[in-house]
Amino acid sequence: MNSRVPAVQHLMIETQIRPNEVDDPAVLEALVCFSRADFVLPPYTGLACADTQLPVGCDQMMLSPLQEARFLQALQLQAGETVLELGTGSGYFTAMLSQLAGRVISVEYYAELMTEAERRLTECGITNVTLSHGDAANRWHIDERLDAIVMTAAYQQIPDFYLQQLKIGGRLVAVEGYPPAMTVKQITRTAEREWQTRGIFETDIAYMIHAEPVTAFDF
Repeated sequence: MNSRVPAVQHLMIETQIRPNEVDDPAVLEALVCFSRADFVLPPYTGLACADTQLPVGCDQMMLSPLQEARFLQALQLQAGETVLELGTGSGYFTAMLSQLAGRVISVEYYAELMTEAERRLTECGITNVTLSHGDAANRWHIDERLDAIVMTAAYQQIPDFYLQQLKIGGRLVAVEGYPPAMTVKQITRTAEREWQTRGIFETDIAYMIHAEPVTAFDF
C-alpha cells in the first residue's frame, strides 16, 4: 500500500472500481500512485473518492473515479508510448497517464487550470508530462503520430483530425453522442485508412469547449 494515499482510496478501488470490470493490474496500480484528494478543490476533499464528478474550477468537472479507471483501461497504454490528453483539468487523470505511458502531452483550455495542474504535478515529482494552454477542440498540431489520444470531455462527433493523428495500432478513447446516454468509444487505427470502433459503456459528461452541438431554433 502506498502510505501517502489514504485508506479510503484503496477502499474506493475495492468497492467502486474492481466490481465494474476494471481489472488491469497496471491501471489499478496507477489509481493509487497519488492521493486523489491532493487534486481536488478544498471544499470537496471529503468527496475525493466518492463515485461522482467534482468541480475543478472554471465551470469544469473532474471525471468520477470509475470513469477515470474505465477510460484508462480502454486506452491500453504501454510503457514508452506517447499519449495526448485533451482537457488537463485538475491534473489527476494526467498524473495517472504519466504512470502508464512514457510521455504525456496534455492541453488545457483554461490557463488557470493548467497552472494549478502544473503545480500539483510538479509537487508529485512527475517529469514526463508536457502541458500546453490552448483550444484543442478540433485540432492540436503535433509533428508526429501518436500511440494514444484521450478526450476528457464529450463530442457530438469525434473530429477526423485526431483519428488521422493516430499511429497504426494507436487507440483513441472519447465520449460521443448526446446526453443522457453518451457512448464511450475506443477507436483503434488498424491500417492507413481503416479504424475499428468499439463501444465501451454509456455515460454522461460535459461537452468539450467549442465542440458543443449547435442548437436549432424554430421560428
